[in-house]
Amino acid sequence: MRRLVTAHEPRRSQGYSAAGRAMIVNARMYSVTPEAADRWRRLLSAIVAAAGVRAGVVEHAPPAPLADLWHRDDLGAVFMCGLPYSQAAPQAVALAAPVPSPAEFSDEPVYWSDFVAHTDSGIRQVEDAFGGRIAFTVPDSQSGCMAALSDLAGRRPNPDRPLFREVVAPTITPLGALSAVVSGAAEIAPIDSYAFRLLQRFEPALTAAVRVVGQTARTPIPLLVATPPGSDALRSAFLQAHREPASACLMGELLLQRFTQPDPASYDILRERAAAAGRQWMAHRFAAVVHPAFQALLG
Repeated sequence: MRRLVTAHEPRRSQGYSAAGRAMIVNARMYSVTPEAADRWRRLLSAIVAAAGVRAGVVEHAPPAPLADLWHRDDLGAVFMCGLPYSQAAPQAVALAAPVPSPAEFSDEPVYWSDFVAHTDSGIRQVEDAFGGRIAFTVPDSQSGCMAALSDLAGRRPNPDRPLFREVVAPTITPLGALSAVVSGAAEIAPIDSYAFRLLQRFEPALTAAVRVVGQTARTPIPLLVATPPGSDALRSAFLQAHREPASACLMGELLLQRFTQPDPASYDILRERAAAAGRQWMAHRFAAVVHPAFQALLG
């Protein structure tokens, strides 16, 4: 379903794709619950209206692959995972990056993955989950997969024995990974730290059933991207959104301090760490059983 946000008629360079179509905006990555998705639709609509461009809020609900969204040629402002962004050639235009408001994000556009385990389990640290099952979202996710693989490469206690009994089926979303742990389908899962705080905000009963038992290194947070050349008006509207009362209220509900201009080069480390982790886990068994979706990554 597509909902166009109407504003004054824009110049093509401000709100149209090269083919003359209206651009699209989307926050699927952080629409972690229906309530969060509603706030994101309203926030994006307000920012588009403030920019004075013609763009449509497009739904791309799970299980539709996010890669299908990123490959479109009419992106106005769409959240993209930093890992595929760093690997893309050519890259999309880096439009804006969110700065989460919780204090642990230190007023910076960064995030990490929280390893979560069930509160009723005996798991108090990541190593306690070795020999069990781990849930990843999808293979090309930084926070839902690759950050954990990089972190776990440094925790390997016995190179002759797999770390885990099983890598379970893709959980697709952070909510899916959380649910896998809560339901007992997996003992541990890495979850995007900003997504997890949104889940704590909108699904407190579910998040109360897990504890954080470890964290990966901090890296640049997923960014909003556009199809070249990108809209300067839309970029400016994101950077000023925290000063607009309508947007600021919604940002507060979404645990956002502000948006900032991202540095494309800062995402290169994600590509480099992914390559190193890939070499590690192709040479050493990660799990005794690996779901087919992850076999190209883990052998």
